[in-house]
Amino acid sequence: MTILKFSGEVAEFYQRYRRGYPAGVLDALVAEFGLAADDAALDLGCGTGQLTLPLAGRTRVAVGMDPEPDMLAQARKAAAGIANVTWLVGADSDVPAVEALLGKEKLGVVTIGQALHWMDRETLFPALHSLVRPGGGIAVITNGAPMWLHDSPWSRALREYLSGWLGQPLVRTCGADQEEQDRYRASLEAAGFTAGETVVEYEDEIDLEFVIGAVYSATPEDRLPKPDERAGFEERLSAAISPHAPFVEPVQVRILTGRKG
Repeated sequence: MTILKFSGEVAEFYQRYRRGYPAGVLDALVAEFGLAADDAALDLGCGTGQLTLPLAGRTRVAVGMDPEPDMLAQARKAAAGIANVTWLVGADSDVPAVEALLGKEKLGVVTIGQALHWMDRETLFPALHSLVRPGGGIAVITNGAPMWLHDSPWSRALREYLSGWLGQPLVRTCGADQEEQDRYRASLEAAGFTAGETVVEYEDEIDLEFVIGAVYSATPEDRLPKPDERAGFEERLSAAISPHAPFVEPVQVRILTGRKG
């Protein structure tokens, strides 16, 4: 299996240009799981902490866990001055060790934000069942489809440009398509959770810098344009999409929940 490295500069781009989560997402988690000030949260596949940090504002402690140390280094910088958040290097396969550390039924919620497509959900969800308290559970949060997969002129132009650059079509939705959501739901239910869903929608007008940064944040380190090639890459990208400005992106945040009885 090919292992993609989202390290080095990619982690820096991820911290600067990956979109965060609106307050409505956190409100939905609090309502669904009855989160309170004495609860603990685990954000699995946390990246640079876009979801971990707001979780810390709603719970006693939030733990961000990710297999990439460079992502966590950026998260630590972003969390400066926040006392109730901590970070662990680890993947979904390390969840049993988390239970050995914390004990059973110690978490109010486990969040997985735009990361489940990298994980083995068939083993992960049963492993998480004993970690969460009754009434708590798992939230699989899909923070919109990739910006190059929307049905708008600028998005289609971006998709065409990136497909030509990579030499292959861009079709992966990172879990945002209905078929994948249905599979996630079935896996949650098979693991003993009661599934539910909340959707938060909004539009975001972004600029060219954000588009370029978001593309870099989704590109493995060894596939990034070399520093001396970036000006040309960015000029060609700009030429492809700028005639279709403004860049308005519809964002559909899908919150698929699995509550433990």
